[in-house]
Amino acid sequence: MSSCQKRIEKLFAPADIILNGNRPWDITVHNDNLYRQLLAHGSLGLGESYMDGWWDCEKIDEIVCRLFSRGVDRQVRTWGMVVAAITARLTNSQSQARSFQVGTHHYDIGNDLYDRMLDSRMIYSCAYWKEADTLDAAQEHKLDLICRKLHLEPGQRLLDIGCGWGGMAQFAAERYGVEVVGITVSQEQAKVAQQRCSGMPVEIRFQDYRDLHEPFDRIVSIGMFEHVGYKNYRTYMSVVDRCLRDDGLFLLHTIGGNTSVTTCDPWLERYIFPNGMLPSAVQITSAFEGIFILEDWHNFGPHYDTTLIAWWHRFEESWPDLSARYGERFYRMWRYYLLSCAGAFRARVNQVWQIVLTKERPCSCYRPAR
Repeated sequence: MSSCQKRIEKLFAPADIILNGNRPWDITVHNDNLYRQLLAHGSLGLGESYMDGWWDCEKIDEIVCRLFSRGVDRQVRTWGMVVAAITARLTNSQSQARSFQVGTHHYDIGNDLYDRMLDSRMIYSCAYWKEADTLDAAQEHKLDLICRKLHLEPGQRLLDIGCGWGGMAQFAAERYGVEVVGITVSQEQAKVAQQRCSGMPVEIRFQDYRDLHEPFDRIVSIGMFEHVGYKNYRTYMSVVDRCLRDDGLFLLHTIGGNTSVTTCDPWLERYIFPNGMLPSAVQITSAFEGIFILEDWHNFGPHYDTTLIAWWHRFEESWPDLSARYGERFYRMWRYYLLSCAGAFRARVNQVWQIVLTKERPCSCYRPAR
């Protein structure tokens, strides 16, 4: 047994993970170079080595949950992580010039993939499972919850920052009679959203949020704030402020982290969400301090574990029809992405927040909804 293998076994022991064990969360090693890879590259090495077929695990979600729950992830700090942290402080990875990169890299990879994986409205954010037992129902309950929190009424003008494939815009226009402007940095999302909302009072734009200069009665942002970056949080809130009428409401739906960071997980940043970053509660409140009043803060982070597992099952069932286009390495990458994220939410290191804000000016008394 090599010294690297011994170090990995010792590292995994508190999480009760055994190399070549027979439990669903144990790792089956196919390439002994794995040990050196993990020590040298941490979470990036764990994800890349899985993509390369160096190891397998029946329950990736459970192994990741165990690693996070026991703090094993904090015990490996690589030189690459140090460089990333320094780079994040010296540059703005989420500048306007770079804002469309995540659209090209992630959201444009194939509407057929997302159509098969997501619900019928193609909502790519955490569903609300409180009174639902199917993905479609849970996503519709989430959309209705948002509309009720915003107190949408016919004739209002709603801005959807990060509108995805148009599911929220369509729902709000159909069910609540509002006029909607949706913006996205994905050309493929924009095409589908325009088709989905054809004939409705909905305008879909391929546009960065910083280019918005017009008034709205209500503003919503669902699963987009994770792409804004800590250097731009205050700018983002200022854009919402200038576009929101004085008596308006703003709902921010975002994944959040328990601690403030300036970088993303290196594997997720390289392969899934370039320039992504999870905000902390402190970073969010600091960004809107002096601009908005906090009316409501709702956390339903455990619902994302359920959502991601539902997406995984739909992806797995659809793989025979998708495999020819995407290939085996993509399959392993996507499996690792969905299940490792589920494990992170199960360990409660990631949260899902819906935050309702009003302007620091006289407005009608806000009534929270659940």
